[in-house]
Amino acid sequence: MAREDSDGLAEAFLREPRRYTSHQVAEMAGVPVYRARRFWRALGFPNVADDAVEFTDSDVEALKTLLGMVSSGVYDEEHVLLIARSLGRATTRLAESQAQLGAEELDQAGVPLDERARAWRRRADRVVPPLARLLVYSWQRQLAAAAGRMVDQDHSAVRLAVGFADLVGFTRLSRQITERELATLVDSFEGRSADVVTSSGGRVVKTLGDSVLFVSGKAHETAEIGLRLLETHAKVRGMPELRVGLAAGPVIWRMGDVFGTTVNLASRLTALARPGTILADPEMAEELEGDRAFELRPVNRLSVRGLGELAPFAITRAVRAT
Repeated sequence: MAREDSDGLAEAFLREPRRYTSHQVAEMAGVPVYRARRFWRALGFPNVADDAVEFTDSDVEALKTLLGMVSSGVYDEEHVLLIARSLGRATTRLAESQAQLGAEELDQAGVPLDERARAWRRRADRVVPPLARLLVYSWQRQLAAAAGRMVDQDHSAVRLAVGFADLVGFTRLSRQITERELATLVDSFEGRSADVVTSSGGRVVKTLGDSVLFVSGKAHETAEIGLRLLETHAKVRGMPELRVGLAAGPVIWRMGDVFGTTVNLASRLTALARPGTILADPEMAEELEGDRAFELRPVNRLSVRGLGELAPFAITRAVRAT
């Protein structure tokens, strides 16, 4: 939130003027400044100098909203801070990606650097209102879906099938191609992967440029996703080969991420899989036993780092007689 512009660029995106210091905002919210700063840091905003005029009316309302959730008993303060951190992480990534796309549009339009600030202000008028509406819409739909999944669920741990897929030789390739080519490859991989996972009934937990972590409540769906990922990316020219690891078992959900031995196992199996193949743990294979859509082939016992020896299975599509 540092005041870096002198031509109203920040105000163009904030949609209102900055008029308060941190102490004034805290006073209007009725809390000590150290407590206000705790919430701001959770949202991903650094502390600013005491005399810096950086805050708007919306900053006051946001702080009051966070405090109001605590005082009303909807959440305790530690949970509100967790919510603030998850919002900060999610919106930081959204903002960075949207700003990057905006910069690419200005590059393609040939806007000179000395005219960028004016162009960004004009762009803010065009993109902030519709993106704000879409952000709230998408969040509400996702919240409704998540609440529906959890209403009858033991929150401590759930049983899921977990998939982890990554591109083979990505680090080496990234040194051999241009930054623009690398960005295009990553965009293609993440976009196609998300389409495959969601259209097959799974959920993308996160993407990390050259890898994707996904889950599903059904072993069949997860195996189908793994195979479709291999098949889809194999058709893309210049895309490195993919390898996939699958595991089934208890998973801990926390703040939009998944943890536990099952997740670790899927990741380890991915690292052990050969390019263009899928390795699954015995529990996943047991759940797929008798499923005519797949063929399961036991492979030699492998030493899985941190988890001991394991006898995994290779998964392929079943060959149907014609």
